[in-house]
Amino acid sequence: MVDYAAARLNMVEGQIKPNKVIDQALIDAMMAVPRERFVPADRRGVAYVDEDVAVGGGRVLMEPRVLGRLLNDARIMPASRVLIVGAGTGYSAMLISRLAAKVVALEEDKALLAAARATLAELGAQRVTLAEGRLAEGWAAEGPYDVILVDGAVADVPAALVAQLAPGGRLLTVVDDGDRVGRAMLVSAVDGVVSQRPLFDAATATLPGFERKPAFQF
Repeated sequence: MVDYAAARLNMVEGQIKPNKVIDQALIDAMMAVPRERFVPADRRGVAYVDEDVAVGGGRVLMEPRVLGRLLNDARIMPASRVLIVGAGTGYSAMLISRLAAKVVALEEDKALLAAARATLAELGAQRVTLAEGRLAEGWAAEGPYDVILVDGAVADVPAALVAQLAPGGRLLTVVDDGDRVGRAMLVSAVDGVVSQRPLFDAATATLPGFERKPAFQF
């Protein structure tokens, strides 16, 4: 029988804190949220390993080390409005709901959306709105957002998502440009000027619809 509370403590002490995560509210959230509830029952035994965990439909629960660092560098505040692109089974939404005023969790996979809705309801998540739609289009209806988390890798950051940032807002994702090493990126837009700052090397599965388009060849 897995002691999930002990596994969470080991995750935080062994993976999260050593990876420059210093936001105490985030650390508390990662200690409190039962990650095992957001993976299929037959995968719960590996819910806390330091790697992506498959959740179905070709999608994964991002490894704790990468997700923790992205959220730490997002600087989510109690008044923040946050959009999650690729909410999956809802784990990141549950974490962020403990940090922010409003969370919009966008998902286009109906099975994952249903799983997220059920688990978030069972755990009593508050301040989370689940939305169904194309990930690459974002969810402008409830924007702009102080933080956008793309919960997976992208080949390029769509302009449609950047356009939904509030002034001074931040978009966090992993960019996999095909050179074999993904890089966590912080994207911001000030006065219409978009800038990207690399944070650290990371590898995670690419979200559907965000793959690199094949180059045209003569």
